[in-house]
Amino acid sequence: MGSVRGRAALLAAVAAGAAPLLGAVPAGAEPAPAQPPADVIFVEVTPSTVEPGYLVGIRASCRDNSVPAIVGSDAFGKIQVQPQRGLLTASPMVNERTRPGNYRVKLECPGGETASTMLQVVKQGQHTRPPSHFPSRGPATGFGGTAGPGLGGLLVPVGLALTVVGAGLGVAASRRNSGAARP
Repeated sequence: MGSVRGRAALLAAVAAGAAPLLGAVPAGAEPAPAQPPADVIFVEVTPSTVEPGYLVGIRASCRDNSVPAIVGSDAFGKIQVQPQRGLLTASPMVNERTRPGNYRVKLECPGGETASTMLQVVKQGQHTRPPSHFPSRGPATGFGGTAGPGLGGLLVPVGLALTVVGAGLGVAASRRNSGAARP
């Protein structure tokens, strides 16, 4: 009976040690994404300089980010930005026939609010990204590229936590095996 209590205490200690490393997020739960304040209305385009035929990422915010909004530009037309992780996002392609120049990108929220930014279109060959028909990492638009530290910032703490848990389970298993061999 004492060994069962000892194993339970050991596992509780291992779990308590691992919780701060894992950000104390309950199992199966994701940390809530950072949400902009309700009064912040904005639209961002990434990259802000692009060649015709390339994809751009749009990240926007209205007062109510649970419903789609419209973003328009002469560079890619009118598109609908969709709710995703507390923001409004889309990835339109700049029209192949768009001439070099600066183009306004305007957000029109369902509540009547607006915001705008600029997109610069340059001649082909002046931009260093591969054309959109070649595989690429894609724009860092908040779809994962800039949504925070991502998994890269969690690799060391999660690896350390798994090592601690594995060591604890190994000690518990070896104690159980050594206790079972005694008469």
